[in-house]
Amino acid sequence: MEINYNESGLVPVITQDAKTGRVLMLAYANARALSLSQSTGYAHYFSRSRNRIWKKGEESGHFQKIEGIRVDCDADTLLYIVHQIGAPCHTGYETCFFRELGGKIIARRLVDPDEVYDKKDE
Repeated sequence: MEINYNESGLVPVITQDAKTGRVLMLAYANARALSLSQSTGYAHYFSRSRNRIWKKGEESGHFQKIEGIRVDCDADTLLYIVHQIGAPCHTGYETCFFRELGGKIIARRLVDPDEVYDKKDE
């Protein structure tokens, strides 16, 4: 199936927990990141801020083992169904969607990000 990448060569990827069905995060993939995800069985994305492909968990150890990849009806959005190891969010929460619009925290923080990530490059 041909994926309809946007003008930047990216496609949005919604990531869902295989056990709970909970939406974990939204990221982007280019053709190479998608190919790596398919060939390795681990989620790869394209970081717009770092302008490079990254394997989820490469710094934190919080990997996403892919169970399946789905394509929406327009072939312009992907769904990675994953087995999450550790916290999916770089802020340490169990989902990137951890707060309501008004700011109320509605999810658990699993790890302290200062203990997981090397901050020297920021």
